[in-house]
Amino acid sequence: MSRHNTETVSNVDRDEGLNLAATTCPNREDRASGINVFYGKASQLVEDAKAGRLRNHEREFQQSSGCPLNFYLAVRVTTIREAVTIFHAPIGCSSSALGYRELYRGIPNSLGRPDFDVRWLTTNLNADDVVFGAGEKLRHAILEAQERYSPKAIFILASCTSGIIGEDLEGVIASVQDTVGAKLIPVHCEGVRSRLMQTGYDAFWHGVLKHLVRKTGKKKQPDLVNVASMLSYCWQDRLEVTRLLGKLGLRPNFVPEFATVGDFEQLSEAAVTAPLCPTYTDYLSRGLWQEHGVPFFMYPSPMGIENTDNWLREIARHTGKLDVVEKVIAEEHEVWVPRLHAIREQLEGFKGDGTKMSILGSLGQGRLLAQMPFFHELGLNPAAAITQDFDNLILDEVDNLVKERGDFEILVNTFQAAEQSHLTRKLDPDLTLTCPFQGPAFKRMKAATRIHSLRGDPMEISAQSGYAGAIAFGEFILRALRSPGFHQTFYKKTADSYKPWFYEQPDPLYFVPGKEAQEADAH
Repeated sequence: MSRHNTETVSNVDRDEGLNLAATTCPNREDRASGINVFYGKASQLVEDAKAGRLRNHEREFQQSSGCPLNFYLAVRVTTIREAVTIFHAPIGCSSSALGYRELYRGIPNSLGRPDFDVRWLTTNLNADDVVFGAGEKLRHAILEAQERYSPKAIFILASCTSGIIGEDLEGVIASVQDTVGAKLIPVHCEGVRSRLMQTGYDAFWHGVLKHLVRKTGKKKQPDLVNVASMLSYCWQDRLEVTRLLGKLGLRPNFVPEFATVGDFEQLSEAAVTAPLCPTYTDYLSRGLWQEHGVPFFMYPSPMGIENTDNWLREIARHTGKLDVVEKVIAEEHEVWVPRLHAIREQLEGFKGDGTKMSILGSLGQGRLLAQMPFFHELGLNPAAAITQDFDNLILDEVDNLVKERGDFEILVNTFQAAEQSHLTRKLDPDLTLTCPFQGPAFKRMKAATRIHSLRGDPMEISAQSGYAGAIAFGEFILRALRSPGFHQTFYKKTADSYKPWFYEQPDPLYFVPGKEAQEADAH
């Protein structure tokens, strides 16, 4: 019986192996007790997770959600060079591929963006295909992709429709693999299979590990570092990571954006895997260790000065660079730490009464663990956090965060603007940082701005990672606090998105029935 939505589960065994012989990965709900419905203290979240009391609930009012196929994964896989993406889906499921070609082309070649062309096909499933199956359509699409583009790899993305009708992707692939030169990689990222978008990433990495990563051949490359991230990291972050690793005499192997098929094949030859976002690349890191002996670490992420120091030290420990890393860190501190202190002084004096500026950030799991300490480093008071989801892969880290930094409120949801607007109105922070689908959170007299830019943003002011990113992010916060005019005009000129009675409720999860019973069970 699936644990999804019904059964309570205990903490995941983080040393449990991945079954790469299986067709695809388990859902993140099953593998790591993932949820996207919770509101309360972080300490209570940890306690409930350890006791196996966390579970998902249906919302009576839901505005949006995330699709493991279309929302994040499709726009990244289509940038892989030397490859073609096939959406085995109705044509609408490929909509994310539209426009992202132009978005990524906003990064100038002078910054190192490689030339690329988005190559994707769709099988355009229809009502007849739902009844009679569409294996022949998929076979034709694979042959067409090979004839048109002569790719080295073809990624075949499953959809809700192909999943519901039980399409045999592996059978079709087996029947045609010997007739095409490209490696065929099925990715079971059906939107209906999971509420958690990380499941889509897990499914992608499962396909990469099983079908694309080189299993034998070349020796290890001791200066190669696998660097995987999520969509919200910008091109400047890529440049900063390259710069810092270069000072250690190391080379980054960035995946998935703009990677070649060869970059994926050599993942098994790296000295270490050092992801920028640990939870979105957890499956890849564990699979490379299990199958190829590539060591990895999950935390910290290089966000903020201290986190970047320790991120570099972890990489140095695995690459034999401990003799040079402290020199590099000292050199970087001379440049960046005085600027961080200047930003902190300005933030500390902003209110004029000696109290810290309060901040509410909408974060993913990786940001929750990296950015909350960074807020403290900036002298800010992060009394609460909003995160898209939560699973037991970060349970110990959240527990440590509470012990080291103090307790805080946490709202776990996936792009529910009403709930996020409610919490923003309730806490009234000096600054709120928002993600997509959170427009109502901008309606406030105090400052609000985005927590990150888009993946294709080439501007230095949008950096987040490493030392340069720490300063850019701090300066970005200062600009938002100094320029509240837009938000004040927005507040005066627009109506509330929700009725006053909703804001009067004590809990943003007003439309989640059964939560009270769960809380009663917890106590």
